[in-house]
Amino acid sequence: MEPAGPERLYQHLIEPLNDRTDKKFYNVAKLGGTKYDILPYSIRVLLEAAVRNCDGFLVKKEDAMNILDWKEKQNNVEVPFCPARVLLQDFTGIPAIVDFAAMREAVKNLGGDPTKVHPACPTDLTVDHSLQIDFSKCAIQNTPNPGGGDPQRPPPKLSPLKAPRKLPCRGQSSCRGPCDGESGRNSGPLSVQIENTPPLCPFHLQPVPEPETVLKNQEMEFGRNRERLQFFKWGSKVFRNVSVIPPGTGMAHQVNLEYLSRVVFDVKDFLYPDSVVGTDSHTTMVNGLGILGWGVGGIETEAVMLGLPVTLTLPEVVGCQLTGSASPLATSIDVVLSITKQLRQAGVSGKFVEFFGPGVSQLSIGDRTTIANMCPEYGAILSFFPIDNVTLKHLKHTGFDETRLKLMETYLKTVKLLRSYELSTEEPEYSQVICINLGSIMPYVSGPKRAQDRVAVTNMKSDFQACLNEKAGFKGFQIPAERQRDVVPVEYEGNEYKLAHGSVVIAAVISCTNNCNPSVMLGAGLLAKKAIEAGLTVKPYIRTSLSPGSGMVTHYLTSSGVLPYLNKLGFEVVGYGCSTCVGNTAPLPETIQNAIVQGDLVACGVLSGNKNFEGRLCSCICANYLASPPLVVAYAIAGTVNIDFQTEPLGVSPDGKRIFLHDIWPTREELQQVEEEFVISSMFKELKEKMEKGNKRWNSLEAPESVLFTWDWKSTYIRCPSFFDKLTKDPLPPQCIENAHVLLFLGDSVTTDHISPAGSIARGSAAARYLTNKGLTPREFNSYGARRGNDAVMTRGTFANIKLFNKFIGKPAPKTIHFPTGQTLDVFDAAELYRKENIPLIILAGKKYGLGSSRDWAAKGPFLLGVKAVIAESYEKIHKSHLIGMGIAPLQFLPEENATFWGLTGKEQFSISFPHELSPGISLDVKTNTGKVFHVVAAFDSDMDITLYKHGGILNYMVRRLL
Repeated sequence: MEPAGPERLYQHLIEPLNDRTDKKFYNVAKLGGTKYDILPYSIRVLLEAAVRNCDGFLVKKEDAMNILDWKEKQNNVEVPFCPARVLLQDFTGIPAIVDFAAMREAVKNLGGDPTKVHPACPTDLTVDHSLQIDFSKCAIQNTPNPGGGDPQRPPPKLSPLKAPRKLPCRGQSSCRGPCDGESGRNSGPLSVQIENTPPLCPFHLQPVPEPETVLKNQEMEFGRNRERLQFFKWGSKVFRNVSVIPPGTGMAHQVNLEYLSRVVFDVKDFLYPDSVVGTDSHTTMVNGLGILGWGVGGIETEAVMLGLPVTLTLPEVVGCQLTGSASPLATSIDVVLSITKQLRQAGVSGKFVEFFGPGVSQLSIGDRTTIANMCPEYGAILSFFPIDNVTLKHLKHTGFDETRLKLMETYLKTVKLLRSYELSTEEPEYSQVICINLGSIMPYVSGPKRAQDRVAVTNMKSDFQACLNEKAGFKGFQIPAERQRDVVPVEYEGNEYKLAHGSVVIAAVISCTNNCNPSVMLGAGLLAKKAIEAGLTVKPYIRTSLSPGSGMVTHYLTSSGVLPYLNKLGFEVVGYGCSTCVGNTAPLPETIQNAIVQGDLVACGVLSGNKNFEGRLCSCICANYLASPPLVVAYAIAGTVNIDFQTEPLGVSPDGKRIFLHDIWPTREELQQVEEEFVISSMFKELKEKMEKGNKRWNSLEAPESVLFTWDWKSTYIRCPSFFDKLTKDPLPPQCIENAHVLLFLGDSVTTDHISPAGSIARGSAAARYLTNKGLTPREFNSYGARRGNDAVMTRGTFANIKLFNKFIGKPAPKTIHFPTGQTLDVFDAAELYRKENIPLIILAGKKYGLGSSRDWAAKGPFLLGVKAVIAESYEKIHKSHLIGMGIAPLQFLPEENATFWGLTGKEQFSISFPHELSPGISLDVKTNTGKVFHVVAAFDSDMDITLYKHGGILNYMVRRLL
């Protein structure tokens, strides 16, 4: 958005910044006097964006006044929000770029100018979700064809690497490390010498050479995803305001923190707060830097890219007061899980959470961003840490120069956005206040199936045993008592091992939540160091991996000397991108899989992520626990979660000594010393230089610069979607739904993981059959995430989750019944038969339909399956807006009513009439062919929702606007 212009309505608030006549800003603090002073800091940012973008059309004066009157208007009015920028990751970013390319086609076909289709809002896309772990533990495996969708493309050659060797420092003047300038003493690690790359001291400003596995996995990634990457590069060339950050750079949220965040924008000498919406649930991490931002769906994001604001109910703001100091054993992950539980219990869904109190000043930026990252798991829109002196110090260490920092500080003080966390008489007012004493927080893990199910580490063994006894559900596995001690012998690499309930088979330190926090990553490294020195090992069949969020993490793990110890335990860096967390782990050894399946064992995964739904990591792993990186390493060493760390040893040293967790757990003092010594500003500088320069593979990638994308109709990766096939210049009135069949009859808490395609493509699935018919072999299927640009694959993958429980089937399976024939089919195949018969479809569901990550294909997929409406007891707000954004009507049972209340079997046919004039919350009649009639509420929250629905969705609306 332009910061100011003749159409803006609050010109009188524009002032020069003190003596800097060249710098201007909107002095929003003058707008409301004492009203402004009691606003939560997050609402102040929301207000500034409304004032700056107020044009009387998309943002009206009353919108700004409503925000200013937040105390009285909270939760009662809809307000627009115009973020300063947009963040995409490649899984969700490729549909957005595909849709923009398709919009150009649609505009041209309707007689318009396709060159008008550009993002109006600065958009950054990070290619970070296509990484797969083909190589780990330096093992040379049989390389699958990395050509992806093109079986005739030869696999890329893997660059040979020389053997690792020590790289002594020669006393270069640029060395800032504690080495002695000659022997390399204290430099710690062994470095890999890459061909044609000069030796580097770990303390120099130049990059540390990448581990061999990183280079091999990156080559596989480029080969496998070449077509997608070329499409991204085309988009970055032809669309204004789009920048693409190539693979191998870092995770979207990590790059957002370290590189993309401005904190305060300075555009054409106009100052305003940084803010962002992103298509990744981790977008909220930037809240730890005092940046207003949260995750939205791809459909909403595309609207923002085109210049529309995000519409939200003016939120309640929960003040979370932190006091005290955390236990020395508690990491930021423990703080996160404790806060997650308390805020979920407090009911903060759809609200802002803003932290204050003396405990906040004790938290580093790493701690704050880790805490803010988890807010989607307790349902809040965002978790905001206002900017304070700790933030400014952090920015200084990460490359912000003194002049820029001084300018920022002056601006933030002037508009009252710089926070002191000590209690004062000028505290903002909050909707409610929750007090949390950090001193009460002890180490926890979370699981076995949900992030909010927190388990104290001291109670882990008893809790796991209780889970075995509990009936099947969110916490239970219903294992008969006589089978709970079952042991399955298995041979692996010539040795015999024993698997049992609770055996750990995947242990992953991944990039989702904590790689921005040096303390927990260094904690894992120091624990590994002490474990190796004590003679402990990890069983070789456990899939261990370390996937940092950026090269900065590898840099400080290497320079601090702990990475070799992580390597020895199997936690070798495999690459920079989502891997284990999105189901991209390499398959478990066949003998291990067979033992788990044949023994019907509750095998476990332990990961330092933020999502642990059953079956997410691997279909044969029932229990997944979220834990801090040091605990991931500890459980990998123990080989089981069925252990009491207080009374049972992790293992036995070669000399027969029993080694307990407390023997190798790093102290807070050790962590602080290593962090202060090695996490230095040069690491941030090196990472920024790496991102700005790109890499050779990306730089040499060729892509066209045509106005319209040249679609390859043979492609199995990029396809022009069919969203606009029947688009007319003018919208039709709302169409009644006549004699619709129920495609799926679902229960409570159906997540977007159940709906949207994610992870690997099962060989027997509808998507697999499509790809096979295109001439691909199973090893070339790649993943749903990689193929999000192909609507034919994604539609076939919709509702294809093996854990989907459709009441028509009576057990978890991606199946449904086609009632006219009585056949049990894959969901896509049934929908295709209905389509050929011109029969509309609806979905029946229970409470909280659409929980989880915001995914556009969770709405796009059902739309392309022919779903016209969903009737549920309640919705997750973001998913409901996505349904509207695709022209699917979100209908809601009346309070205390549901399908059971009305005796619905789902076998009925349903007819729903829509009046020509819709309004938010209007009641509609639903008639069945059995004679039953009941009322539902059309769950539209605003006039904008109705406008989008009438147009058949946001994409149609935007094309018509461009015309």
